[in-house]
Amino acid sequence: MQSATGDDAMPASSDNPVVVMETSMGIIEIELWPEEAPLSVENFLRYVDNSLYDNLTFHRVIPGFMIQGGGYDSDFVELSGYPAIKNEARPALRNDRGTIAMARTQVVDSATSQFFINLVDNEFLNQRGTSPQEFGYAVFGEVISGMDVVDQIAGVQTTSRRGHQDVPVEAVTIVSATRR
Repeated sequence: MQSATGDDAMPASSDNPVVVMETSMGIIEIELWPEEAPLSVENFLRYVDNSLYDNLTFHRVIPGFMIQGGGYDSDFVELSGYPAIKNEARPALRNDRGTIAMARTQVVDSATSQFFINLVDNEFLNQRGTSPQEFGYAVFGEVISGMDVVDQIAGVQTTSRRGHQDVPVEAVTIVSATRR
């Protein structure tokens, strides 16, 4: 199966879970890869299944790079998430256009609820070594429908807000995230 990005990134499987993310700008469907990144998929689905992404925002939007969500509501109140998970980044799981990855701090194993969708091939985010700077970001799925919505989100006007940069001027909300 060919991905929404037009590449044959990872083999699609009818057994792979698909998350339908309804946003204030349209619907994004994301196929998750449990065989390649089981901890990241399990973590993401825990937030989905408990409706914790509902009414959160894409709080960081950088054209030509990525859109990030899953951490804040429209009032910029941070989600209190589950404990951090082990980073499953590896060279074969590439941060290519249309893939979804876990966001983290400078600490390698710090991902909780926040995720990002790559707008371009972000090779510098791939695992290249074992130091924190080279470890990379764990890719765990890809957009299979709605990349046009992702691109629309990438085009919104941004500003600085509460110490954060690249915040949409008008909130882009995740209305709901559910399994298909």
